[in-house]
Amino acid sequence: MTVSIPSTKVALSDIDDEAPDLSTSPWVEKLQAAPVRSGRPKSPKTKVSTTIRLDQDVIDAFRAEGPGWQSRINAALRDWLRTKS
Repeated sequence: MTVSIPSTKVALSDIDDEAPDLSTSPWVEKLQAAPVRSGRPKSPKTKVSTTIRLDQDVIDAFRAEGPGWQSRINAALRDWLRTKS
């Protein structure tokens, strides 16, 4: 014979909710006045997405140094431009 075990789940109506009701004043005003920030900050100098063909060993060398390899390639090209002019 199996024994019926009473449920250990707590009914949501039995929980004392200490969180404030955010749909009432002054919470509505505070939430509406809060600035919305999403994503990373906008850079004053935007970058252009492009496709460039590079030798595999060049890509491997930059990637071997870890994250930011595309920025390092950009910096290397910028240094080359400075020496050229």
